[in-house]
Amino acid sequence: MDNQAEVRDFLRTRRDRVTPEQAGIVTGGRRRLPGLRREEVAMLAGMSSDYYAKMERGNLAGVSPEVLDALARALRLDDAETEHLHHLARAANPSPSRRRARPAQSTVRPSLQRFLDAITGAPAWIVNQRADILATNPLARALLAPMLDDPDTRNNTARFIFLSPAARTFYPQWEHAAEASAANLRTAAGRNPRDKALSDLIGELATRSDAFSRRWSAHDVRLHRTGTKHIHHPAVGDLEFVYEGVELPDHPGWMMFAYTSAAGSPTEDRVKLLGSLAATQADAQDPAPVSQPGET
Repeated sequence: MDNQAEVRDFLRTRRDRVTPEQAGIVTGGRRRLPGLRREEVAMLAGMSSDYYAKMERGNLAGVSPEVLDALARALRLDDAETEHLHHLARAANPSPSRRRARPAQSTVRPSLQRFLDAITGAPAWIVNQRADILATNPLARALLAPMLDDPDTRNNTARFIFLSPAARTFYPQWEHAAEASAANLRTAAGRNPRDKALSDLIGELATRSDAFSRRWSAHDVRLHRTGTKHIHHPAVGDLEFVYEGVELPDHPGWMMFAYTSAAGSPTEDRVKLLGSLAATQADAQDPAPVSQPGET
């Protein structure tokens, strides 16, 4: 992606979001726009107006981490937005001595799959930075069946959310899921601006989904680590989970998610039912052993 355009649009949208009142700036009279002016951001960040104007034009070359942190405070950025700003700056200042990136992997090693399968009381799965589902335990396979069985989504949650009509039923809070998905991809793009497969996915979604394009243009980012997720499963009904996400250090960009429910809740009972249905279906698909002559 065009790093300068990313920087320019990100800083402009963050500046437009902060009001003078939030920043503690006293103004006189009416203002044409609700956000901060460039010179006000520069004052709050302790830099010259010309220097900030250069940054907002998309030029972060040579900007120090300390200056970035001062700008983050001035624009009231959260942790995800601050991290995103630093990633954009690193992309603008490539190091010639940086190691060549390892090729992206899509195969989960057997020991990691066994670890997933050992989690029997909660759906658990692994995704990469492009939102491709790489591996699941049996309960997650049953939970995500409407997505995994859709050939058009190719095991990708972002494609499912924005391109499949079934997603609006599967996610009762679809608007929230859509905003989170676009923000997750924006975060991943800031970390990996040269990932062609990620850029291709973003281009595909922007071309095929107006809903994605609107959310992508907001330049929102987020850290996808914990939260609440509501799902309507066609077999067992409404489910409410708390999820936890853990990064896998051996595979940059990979995360393992586990969805848990409160003890004694309707969701806990329905997840148990889902597991039973999945086990019954698996047994029905396995052929019965054929008896050999002389066996009883």
